[in-house]
Amino acid sequence: MKKLVNDKFISISNLIFSYKKNNLFNNFNLSLDNNMFTSIIGENGSGKTTLTKLICGMITPNFGNVFIENRDVSKMNLSEVGNIIGYLFQNPEKQIFGESVIDELSFAMKFNGISIDIINGKVEHILEKFDLEEIKDQKCHLLSHGEKQRVALSTIFLKNPKYLILDEPTTGLDVLRKEMLYKLLNNIKNDGVGILMISHDLEFVDKLSDRIIMLENGRVIKDEYCS
Repeated sequence: MKKLVNDKFISISNLIFSYKKNNLFNNFNLSLDNNMFTSIIGENGSGKTTLTKLICGMITPNFGNVFIENRDVSKMNLSEVGNIIGYLFQNPEKQIFGESVIDELSFAMKFNGISIDIINGKVEHILEKFDLEEIKDQKCHLLSHGEKQRVALSTIFLKNPKYLILDEPTTGLDVLRKEMLYKLLNNIKNDGVGILMISHDLEFVDKLSDRIIMLENGRVIKDEYCS
């Protein structure tokens, strides 16, 4: 069957996915633009995190297709997807491996044999962008949840992603750190990076979103564009 070309950044077509013998998504279709901040809301078990993992190829649908820039995700490896879409897990500790902040930011580039001058330049830029200069020598395991989150995001942005997926980013943040996250995400949005956020924090959703999608039992029951 010939696949249709779609001009949307992410396109999900006729997707079926079962989890533990439960049919979570049944003939599911959705398109996402990379020029807006989209939020997905809904109760636990509605399919929010599963959907984002299907988009990134972390799990595979039983039927149907997910396309990123008209490329079938099933024919891409996780590294290829990761160069286009950055994924921030709810628990940022899962994606931090360096001993210190500097180690975390420089590890992959050192592993790939990039010159130290280029590494230092990129690290300096990203430390400033994510407000990490004061903690650059701190041990990662001693950082607060919000600091770990910024470190994980900064590592993602060393790859210059076109799109960012966030899974419950306000969990565990106090009012001050939530405001810091808001400013950071707003800056990322203004830099032209598309964002898809899963959240139960409706106040935070309302402040940032251009589009809000509500899921219930694997179905879109509301899809609204914000003025």
